[in-house]
Amino acid sequence: MNYHFRKATVSEIPQIWEILKQAIQRRKEDGSNQWQDGYPNLAIVTNDVEKEVGYVLCDDNGTIIGYSVLLVNDEPEYEKIEGEWLTNEDFVVFHRVAISEDYLGRGFAKKIFKYIEDFALTRKIYSLKVDTNFDNAPMLNIFDKLGYTYCGEVYFRGSPRKAYEKKLS
Repeated sequence: MNYHFRKATVSEIPQIWEILKQAIQRRKEDGSNQWQDGYPNLAIVTNDVEKEVGYVLCDDNGTIIGYSVLLVNDEPEYEKIEGEWLTNEDFVVFHRVAISEDYLGRGFAKKIFKYIEDFALTRKIYSLKVDTNFDNAPMLNIFDKLGYTYCGEVYFRGSPRKAYEKKLS
């Protein structure tokens, strides 16, 4: 099976929102505070897709497996890091990584990370920046396995988040 990582379309918003609702529930069941405050929500997803920053991982049949938001040099909260980034060059930041319940545990989050690296490199950008909640063990594990460096804390909606960067070459 081949996989494709591409911009999401407006018609896919309901499927994307369903995947995010599953991820919100998983965070809750894991005892995490992440995404338990009404964010993300359908309006956020709609905005992502309309601004053309929402991306989906699909199989050859067009089934949506996962979702993420990719931004270039666009995360104001990252300017206020309590710590220090590895680089001060252009960067790709990604948010709201979520995998469909039907595809969990099969390496699809790592596959999205690889596509994000490719997205950056094709734009000659050599830095990926990301954050997650301190209690999101699955995501922290992926950061560790894929060579991300902990750089400090950033704050969203008043809550601290662990900030990571990966330098690409």
